[in-house]
Amino acid sequence: KYIVGSLIVIAASFVGQLPFVIAIAMKAMSKGEIPTDEAEMLRYLDLNLTLFLILLSFAFALAGLWIVVKKMHHQEFREIITSRPKIDWKRVLFAFVIWGIFSVAMILLVYFTEPGKYILQFNPSKFIILAIIAILLVPVQTSVEELIFRGYLIQGFGLLAKNRWFPLIMTSVIFGVMHIANPEIKQMGYIALVYYIGTGFALGIMTLMDEGTELALGFHAANNLTAALLVTADWTAFQTHSIFKDVSDPSAGLDIILPVVVIYPLLLLLFSYKYKWKGWKEKLTGNIYPQKEIEINQTGHTHE
Repeated sequence: KYIVGSLIVIAASFVGQLPFVIAIAMKAMSKGEIPTDEAEMLRYLDLNLTLFLILLSFAFALAGLWIVVKKMHHQEFREIITSRPKIDWKRVLFAFVIWGIFSVAMILLVYFTEPGKYILQFNPSKFIILAIIAILLVPVQTSVEELIFRGYLIQGFGLLAKNRWFPLIMTSVIFGVMHIANPEIKQMGYIALVYYIGTGFALGIMTLMDEGTELALGFHAANNLTAALLVTADWTAFQTHSIFKDVSDPSAGLDIILPVVVIYPLLLLLFSYKYKWKGWKEKLTGNIYPQKEIEINQTGHTHE
């Protein structure tokens, strides 16, 4: 069911990409030329239109995921979001604010301490349209990724392996490899996958320790919103009319390693302190249903 469900979500995403493909094809026919690579394709249409059409596919994927969870698995959709009786929006907001403040501070620090790396390209009219699109649809994109990897698939791999470490590893690696087609991988090399896989591990640890995706949802939304609104570059997946543009030559250095080995661990410690996480070993490596297995062994059946 999880394989079929994943294929349904992928198919829904492909359907959602058709408007972007059609728009590219119509312009190509009118101009008599076709974009030759992904970077050129991302800049072929107006940047705001491109962003809207790309993010639109995630709305279709979200609809597909909802159908799979409700109709095929017969679960409440909340069950792939959190183990709590209802979604804790305060957790989402806390993670969003913490990571948003940090991301903005780092961007401003680079702008003022490394002259020439970022240039100011603020265009009020284009930025307002960008902000509307990003605020409405970027959270949809990030939520879809979190609910698929840290919600749906982490449960599926957990049911398969009956433990917690296997789904953590699998979803983190798949999440990282999913970004292999991003333009920045072509620019910096496969070493950049360390950042994406490391981010997957951090988000997976948040989810397992907090027993819900709320913190991961807030973190991911803040991360991608700041990327869309504040800094773009010709070699990134998000090509936008952002406030700044990175004109430096991309390289795999501290930007790749520092978040994974220093910043993410500190962030997890902050969340651990605030939400009083306990039982790290059990929650990250233990069995999924130890009590249920005991009941099966003792009675020969289990209670639904």
